[in-house]
Amino acid sequence: MAGTSLVEKAERLQKLHVPGRPLVLPNAWDAGSAKVIAAEGFPAVATTSAGIAFAYGVPDGEAISRGDMLHATRRIAAAVAVPVTADVEAGYGPEPQNVAYTVMELLGAGVVGANFEDSSDAHDGGRLFDLELATARIAAGRKAAEAAGVPFVINGRTDALMRIKDPEKAFAEAVKRLNAYRKAGADCLFAPFTADPGVIGRLVKAVEGPLNIILQPTITVPEMAKLGVARISLGGHVARAALAVARRAARELKEHGTANFAKEGLDYRELQKLMASRP
Repeated sequence: MAGTSLVEKAERLQKLHVPGRPLVLPNAWDAGSAKVIAAEGFPAVATTSAGIAFAYGVPDGEAISRGDMLHATRRIAAAVAVPVTADVEAGYGPEPQNVAYTVMELLGAGVVGANFEDSSDAHDGGRLFDLELATARIAAGRKAAEAAGVPFVINGRTDALMRIKDPEKAFAEAVKRLNAYRKAGADCLFAPFTADPGVIGRLVKAVEGPLNIILQPTITVPEMAKLGVARISLGGHVARAALAVARRAARELKEHGTANFAKEGLDYRELQKLMASRP
């Protein structure tokens, strides 16, 4: 039976998904970035599979092992007091039991939610999983969470909008899949790869649960809230921005011999104090 703190965190995360008053999640890639995000007052922290993979020096898309991803995620969850939800790609294996095992491992790491994708470049050439299999995977994750006694927040993700070229066929398939995942036990429904207000508005009306969209430079949080989105995440945006600073610094140093980039850095003493704090 799970500890009370996990149950409370999962319940807290669940309640944050409100259409029109969305949960906003800047995605962390290590314990330090998670502490910075939580210190800014965000009520939960999400991880980014891309950011964690890049930090390990490997590409996104399950190139990182389950063990390495869980190690990084465990450190993130231990660093903050707020609920943590993890991006664990397709669950590190195509079968329902792979998802169930990943849920149990995440709970053991102190994580109370996760995204599960319905396609993977590491399996079957990146094609969408058969709908029956994809739905069974969500159901297996829910069953594992129930067995552990935690209302683990499953974010059922479809990659239909990316994998299917025809926009209308992609939309129809995304809706069909998201609604199937909801019936199978998903708490939130995740449709990345669109920032079109028209598409987002249609998705909100067509899916039978809270909708998660990734924030893009072409749309704002208030605009998404007005459309009825319940959860807004940033994916790998923040991690990639941090890596852009690292590259800019390296190029400035190599080409000009200067360190003007350092002026943008956070204060050392401020960071020391933050990193020394305990959740």
